[in-house]
Amino acid sequence: MRVRIKICGITRLEDAAVAARAGADAIGLVFYPPSPRCLSPDQARGLRRALPPFVTAVALFVNPTREAVERVLTEVHPDVLQFHGEEDPAFCAQFGVPYIKACRVKEGTDLLEYFTPYADAQGWLADAYVEAYGGVGARFDWSLVPALRDRPLILSGGLSVANVGEALRVVKPWGVDVSSGVEVAKGIKDAAMIEAFIAEVKNADV
Repeated sequence: MRVRIKICGITRLEDAAVAARAGADAIGLVFYPPSPRCLSPDQARGLRRALPPFVTAVALFVNPTREAVERVLTEVHPDVLQFHGEEDPAFCAQFGVPYIKACRVKEGTDLLEYFTPYADAQGWLADAYVEAYGGVGARFDWSLVPALRDRPLILSGGLSVANVGEALRVVKPWGVDVSSGVEVAKGIKDAAMIEAFIAEVKNADV
């Protein structure tokens, strides 16, 4: 199986272009105001329009209002929504758009118990628990990821070219999601790091 790749926290046109050329399946556009990677709808719309065919635009939210999500849907037209906070299943499903639900994993987390109410999600994403809601390069204990899953599982949290091969062998996820692992500063991606990360995923012996 080919592992899918999302490059998250894109803020610049050149980074979106590099990710697409290198073979990323998706890019992540952040709409969480405390994040240094947060975009306005106008900024995100420019990035969305620049994507070539078959590269998915994912809009990431953390505990948003319904109005905030609807504005992004109207102005940006993302393909998929990603909810990274404590949003309940009814909130996630109300927009009629495919969505991914994230769980911030820490010791004692039962991922299957957490994700079961989100059975209509397009995918489940496991990330490291941090107060800042991701994007800080923290890794969690991959042994907490269950082998049996009802939905495609995306692995995030502290991934880089140095460890993604091991992550694929241990977790065997459907996809991987990276942000800080391909950055030189928050929101500023490095072309060589993106290319190396994607190459490592494609070449991993899983």
